[in-house]
Amino acid sequence: MILIVSILFSFLKYLKNQFIRYISIMKRFILILTGLILALNLNAHPWKPAHYVIVDTDGGVDDMKAITMLLASPDVRVLAITVSPGALTAENAYIKIKSLLNSFYHEGIPVGINREKNAGSKDMPFALQCIWGNEKDPEPDNAPDNLHLISEILSAERTKIHFVCLGSMSTAYSALRNIPAFKTQVKDIIWSGSGAVLTEGFNYNIDKSASIKMLKQEIPVKIVRSYEKGETAFYDNEMINSIGAIDNVYAKKLFDFFSSDIAKNHAFSFSGTDDLVPVFIHYPELFLNKTAYTVTDCTPSDINGIKERIIRILTGETVARNQVIKILPVDPAFYFDDISSSVNDIISRYGIDEWTSGVLANELHRHLGVFAIIGVKMGIRAREYFNTGVDEFSVVSFAGSNPPLSCMNDGLQVSTGATPGHGLLKVVNDANLSPSSEFTYLNRKIRLTLKPEIADKISAELKEINFTYGLDSNIYWELVRKNTIKYWLNLDRHEIFLIEELK
Repeated sequence: MILIVSILFSFLKYLKNQFIRYISIMKRFILILTGLILALNLNAHPWKPAHYVIVDTDGGVDDMKAITMLLASPDVRVLAITVSPGALTAENAYIKIKSLLNSFYHEGIPVGINREKNAGSKDMPFALQCIWGNEKDPEPDNAPDNLHLISEILSAERTKIHFVCLGSMSTAYSALRNIPAFKTQVKDIIWSGSGAVLTEGFNYNIDKSASIKMLKQEIPVKIVRSYEKGETAFYDNEMINSIGAIDNVYAKKLFDFFSSDIAKNHAFSFSGTDDLVPVFIHYPELFLNKTAYTVTDCTPSDINGIKERIIRILTGETVARNQVIKILPVDPAFYFDDISSSVNDIISRYGIDEWTSGVLANELHRHLGVFAIIGVKMGIRAREYFNTGVDEFSVVSFAGSNPPLSCMNDGLQVSTGATPGHGLLKVVNDANLSPSSEFTYLNRKIRLTLKPEIADKISAELKEINFTYGLDSNIYWELVRKNTIKYWLNLDRHEIFLIEELK
């Protein structure tokens, strides 16, 4: 009996020691895990889009609506667009796309052409008649090959992407066969489909062979169905008026389209087809999703919810843009008297993004400065060119570190998010200082330079005020403030910069 008690006591002691050891190990594990989480949080990007996409389009009118919505959302990054024959020939689809992007000043979004399947394709008259922008400038002959462009983008962007097919599966199938990274970098293919039976749909039959093969491969395919309600228009007068009430270039583009004679004379203009794809990307819960193997059939199930979300997408309210404050006031009464009268005009002419960046830059700068505003306008223009958000490209400023030219750096930081703290801003100090900066995004680089005549005028005015009153005079700073408000209001960022594509 004594022996049994002794053995039991020894066993219990052993269990106690093992339990203490286990607790010690778990404590160390929790500490290490907590440290890793904190390190990840400290190094994580505070905000980035949830969706990176490459879009393939056949130039249909519904594609114009879909692409406009994708461009309007700050929670989507359109990395590239490729064109394939379908509603239009690839060449004419290219002209439509480039004219659309140029009308939004998104010249930096690359567009490639699928020439492989273009032989014998024809244009649909309605698609050809619709105007997407100024169609005189785009030159299809100079466009890159679609597969070369897709390969470049996949090698430059580490985030997995949605490959969005608004027409056929031709480009997707060619990319799958010829680009090894396509299988690993593309997380899903989002394809618009119409008709009660998929095989009867227009997009399915543009390249039937590619459609059949893509539905059997391993990358998930999500087929977004059209709104099929007979004669009932998806875009009714109430919805079109809601779009018209949104004050930005994307909503205006769609409102002008719906108001055009071309659109009014064709019922397809007001249907919900390929343009439901952006809603699905943002809000898949508004669709009935049935999955078999790697294919998901996505049927719109909450039409009112989808319409409401289209308005939200077009207003850009798909993600919070600030880190501390929800929104900066736009009520002129909130601002000092000398600038309050210009608030509405600045926002109306240049948009809310330039206004908020200008306000924050001048608060950071601690006075209203002309070159700080030039930096804001330059940074917004570069973001507009690539259609990016903040913290998404690196900047090299040639404004140096001596005021007043160096004040441009403060405007660049606020408008682009490229700061020394993020390691994204470099300021060059040499003998050739100028109001210019280079912006690098996805292995592409551009240089923006303030036009010499404007730079010379601003510098001459500042020198004259300084010579007359001196930096220690209150009159100097009052006149600088007055000039800054004047230039903020009168200098259009689309007209004051020279833009060079460096690579």
